[in-house]
Amino acid sequence: MILIVGLGNPGPDYSHNRHNAGFMVIDCIIESLEKKSEYIKYNSSIVKTVIEEKEILLVKPLTYMNNSGSAISRLIRANPEGDIERMLVIYDDMDIEFGLVRLRKKGSAGGHNGMESVISSLGGIDFDRMRFGIGRPPGRMDPAKYVLSDFNKAESRELELYLNEARDTIKDYIYYGIDYCMNKYN
Repeated sequence: MILIVGLGNPGPDYSHNRHNAGFMVIDCIIESLEKKSEYIKYNSSIVKTVIEEKEILLVKPLTYMNNSGSAISRLIRANPEGDIERMLVIYDDMDIEFGLVRLRKKGSAGGHNGMESVISSLGGIDFDRMRFGIGRPPGRMDPAKYVLSDFNKAESRELELYLNEARDTIKDYIYYGIDYCMNKYN
């Protein structure tokens, strides 16, 4: 089984926020699927599908960004040892230009509270990640306010293209793994 986890905040008030880039990528993947089953479990919205004979769980923790790790750890603990082949966590990153993605095998949270929660709850950094660039806040805007604001009109016009590119990157991740994707997309 492969877990693809997008980080974000649940509810309509947050749905178009920059901080919800992880949720948006997951939603883009879900929209492209023909066969899927959807359910709520382990404080997460989960969509189960099969791609290339691999079971895929697309997960959006419903615990809010700063507690994402608690939902993910519950899901992992509920699966038998060795059942999870790999996990990719998708989240927003202000230090990457808007729309670009960067993939890594492991690493620190880099100041991202959602990733800090995931690392803390899982007890380590040994999982794959995709950072979706949201760019830096303009002027002296507070970074916390920036990530909780919606994409502007110009960004919104380009967002679908970038989300589709992220979706295609994740398909490559499913087929070929993290090393291939880091070489191709970074």
